[in-house]
Amino acid sequence: MVNKPWRILPRPLLETVLNNHAQHHRVHQPLIFHGPRGVGKTTLILERLLGEWNNGPHLTGYVDFAECIKDHHPQHGESFPWASWSNCPKPALSDCTTKLEECLESMAYQGVKLGSISSQQIFSTLNKWHGLSTALRRIIGKAAFSDKVSKSVLWDRAVFAQSARYNANEIDGVLSLGEKAKSLSIEEASYYKEAVVALRLAKEVIKVQHGWRANAIAHLNRTGGFSRSLANSCTDWPCLLLELLSEAAEIDHFQPKLVINNIEVLRNAILKDEESSVSGPMYHDSLIWRIIALGANEKSLPVIFVTSDSYYSYRAYLDFGFIDIFISRENFGWTVQEAQLHMVDDYFSNPEWRIIAEVLGPNPRHLFELYALKQSNYHGKMMIDKAMTFEDIVDAYLAYLQLNVVNPAMDKALEILQKFAADARSGKITEYRLCFGAPWRHPPQKDDATMRFEWAKIQLMDFLQSLVKAGFGLNYLADWSLEIFEDPAAVALIEVGLLYASRDPSFIRPVSRGIERCLVRWLVQERIQMSYKNMVRYRWQRFIRGRSYRHLLLQLGYK
Repeated sequence: MVNKPWRILPRPLLETVLNNHAQHHRVHQPLIFHGPRGVGKTTLILERLLGEWNNGPHLTGYVDFAECIKDHHPQHGESFPWASWSNCPKPALSDCTTKLEECLESMAYQGVKLGSISSQQIFSTLNKWHGLSTALRRIIGKAAFSDKVSKSVLWDRAVFAQSARYNANEIDGVLSLGEKAKSLSIEEASYYKEAVVALRLAKEVIKVQHGWRANAIAHLNRTGGFSRSLANSCTDWPCLLLELLSEAAEIDHFQPKLVINNIEVLRNAILKDEESSVSGPMYHDSLIWRIIALGANEKSLPVIFVTSDSYYSYRAYLDFGFIDIFISRENFGWTVQEAQLHMVDDYFSNPEWRIIAEVLGPNPRHLFELYALKQSNYHGKMMIDKAMTFEDIVDAYLAYLQLNVVNPAMDKALEILQKFAADARSGKITEYRLCFGAPWRHPPQKDDATMRFEWAKIQLMDFLQSLVKAGFGLNYLADWSLEIFEDPAAVALIEVGLLYASRDPSFIRPVSRGIERCLVRWLVQERIQMSYKNMVRYRWQRFIRGRSYRHLLLQLGYK
């Protein structure tokens, strides 16, 4: 048990389910792989599945939008945040879209290399959705041809004109042919060059057409409106590549698939150039809508979204159409019994495990971080003093969670509630949400930041107290009321990532038992530090207007 390296444990059932989906060359629906933070979703994909999905005819593109957040990603020497990505600095939308497009382009080049994507296929797919004549004339030169020339002739001439810009070495570099390039026949070399040039020409056509809409997109961003056609114009290139790859998919020859990790980062990305694209949420929605449409109408390559955001466990299904519009696969990590089977004797002793199970629960990331702390020099120095025990190590880890995870996330939740109070005062919140009897119905009427902060803290404490009374588990589908999602305090804690709304069972609860303890500590600490005046306000809130969610408890035998 001393200095034993941590190992990635298999999850046979979950791996089989995901493998069954990925083995199809084309599917009707995208799959959302979701679950609370720290349960091992990314580890499962990267360490257990991605290698197998790139063997033989299989080719898997992996896009992690969180890599654009350099201060919170392992690729840049940092660790993943425990709370939501929305608490981190938001990346530029252009960085996210570039990462997606580069991944899809590299997959398309592999399709060209295997002979699955040709210049004619690119033209046919592009011509299906785009008017090409004007853009091709713009690229070639307006005076080059008469108006009676067909689009196919224009395309061939444009490909020929573009070919002069590239030499054989550049094509070899794009396709990574290496020594194989020397043995190619003239026909094969011409085929590869034509297909690569056609891909680049298609990108140029879409870029030209997008440029025509730049002023309209800038106006849309300034006014905050919505336009499906303008949103689709920003996702034309990645969706064209997805359609090309889907049409080229063939069993046992070329089976592409796409894994997009941390899709919620794209939804929260910020726009820096108002003429280049629509906003992050609109781009996100357009991309997913078009993936859904491609699968429903013609079948698409398998697309897997990986996320820890509660939005994708239930609400996204309703926003995009109906409750089964995506295939849902939810991962909750280990049960206590499963974790005990893997951890005891190898990493922790039986007495240590009993403490862990009671205080932190079986969350795999908690176990890994606690084991790393136990094996560190810090643990060794503490154990020199015989008065120090394993409980002290757990307390030190809980203190780390409290100071570095929960407290900053609660500050962010308070900011969200203060914004809610300001919006309610300015009339941006609907009357329905501020209905009679709602505990949050009476935010401060004065434009006073201090009053809003105190109101927000009382609302958050009231919600946490009701959560404690309900046993830290609210069944948001009980009686199909969904009333919990009207509560700004619940929405704030879900948004910052301290609570997770699971799909099946339909519970809202803390992401782990360790986070649950830290939430209680925060509540107790705030009550201790309250002034007498605010304590009176808090008790008034609890007894007169206070929340009570005990009716949302899932009772034994409840159906």
